[in-house]
Amino acid sequence: MDAADSSPMDIVLFPWLAFGHMLPFLELAERLAARGHRVSFVSTPRNISRLPPAVDVHLVALPLPRVDGLPEGAEATTDLPPGKGELLQKASDGLAGPFSALLDGDKKPDWVVVDTLHYLAAAAAVDRGVPSVMFATCSSASTALWGVPRMSTTVDPELGASLGQRFMLTYQSCKMVAQRCCMEFDPDSVVLLPGIYGKPLVPLGLLPPPLRSNGGDALVSWLDRQPAKSVVYVALGSEAPLSTELVHELAIGLELAGAAFLWALRKPSGVPDDEVLPPGFQERTKHRGLVTMGMVPQTRVLAHDSVGAFLTHCGWSSAIEGMQYGRPLVMLPFFGDQGPIARLMDGKKVGLPVPRNGKDGSSFDREGVASAVRAVVVEEEGRRVFAANAKKLQQIVADTACHETCIDNFVQQLRFYKG
Repeated sequence: MDAADSSPMDIVLFPWLAFGHMLPFLELAERLAARGHRVSFVSTPRNISRLPPAVDVHLVALPLPRVDGLPEGAEATTDLPPGKGELLQKASDGLAGPFSALLDGDKKPDWVVVDTLHYLAAAAAVDRGVPSVMFATCSSASTALWGVPRMSTTVDPELGASLGQRFMLTYQSCKMVAQRCCMEFDPDSVVLLPGIYGKPLVPLGLLPPPLRSNGGDALVSWLDRQPAKSVVYVALGSEAPLSTELVHELAIGLELAGAAFLWALRKPSGVPDDEVLPPGFQERTKHRGLVTMGMVPQTRVLAHDSVGAFLTHCGWSSAIEGMQYGRPLVMLPFFGDQGPIARLMDGKKVGLPVPRNGKDGSSFDREGVASAVRAVVVEEEGRRVFAANAKKLQQIVADTACHETCIDNFVQQLRFYKG
């Protein structure tokens, strides 16, 4: 098979058990299926049930093995209480057998696309002579900053593989690397990636999700009653490690800022509902604020005309979605590649970070939240500058032709390296 071949390929995609990974994998799966390829998307039953509908993609549910200490029904990082991540990693390793059996089916796939942490799946593909792609869902900015981890790949049988070892072992097994990035958005970082990886590198584009109009009708109805560009949408992802104390600082900061807000709040583990927010907060802000602890259709909210800014943890998916709708950012990163993404967006002057405590680097206070929100949403000069710069990036994220060209190039590379 070569780059000139146009026959459909059989492609299996296996993302890590986190929605920040599964959703971009699903976007890639749909784009490949739209080009006529036979695409299988592999995850666990509960995760698949929570994904948006997929068009022409075969969804394969592999039951997650039981692991002592892992909460019942916990199949993704969003389901985990603090400190349980290693248990999910251990359970995911138990998917290697069923995944191997899938590859041993009636027809061997042409390619396997695996997440950076699924090293056993990548090894299973190698054992069966199936070439694999490592799909890095992280930003190019984080890869340019950190590079590829260099460490021993000898896994301790009792402790299991560390995150760095998982990445390295997956990387070593794969023939090619694909990343959720494009030259148009971050040329300074993307140009460095081939040299960092030392393997064929294909930018997949930003994989912006479609606008999904279902769900959240009550929230949209509330937004309909707010003035244009007046609301700060607050969402810190499904894994933000916020203590009750920091939730209270964020709440009072929003109150002090004076702007309207819609807050998608994930309740801290083990905290009674009536203690999550500061006493009297909801009563004092009820005329301009709405707090919800349920599921929020994020793209539908960000697309609404009343939203004027996005207070975000700067997960790569959230940053892309914010720019997709031209929303300036108030940035509150916590871990992983959120810091590099926040610095990237700060450098592009599309918003401001919330000041952090100099002692531990992670704490913040109400005054810092209030000042950042005011500067981005309330004060006219900053509001105008940040909105204009966010609009410039929106043109890139919303450039469908750019991202579709990246997928076409990816397909060409799959054909070429299939050999």
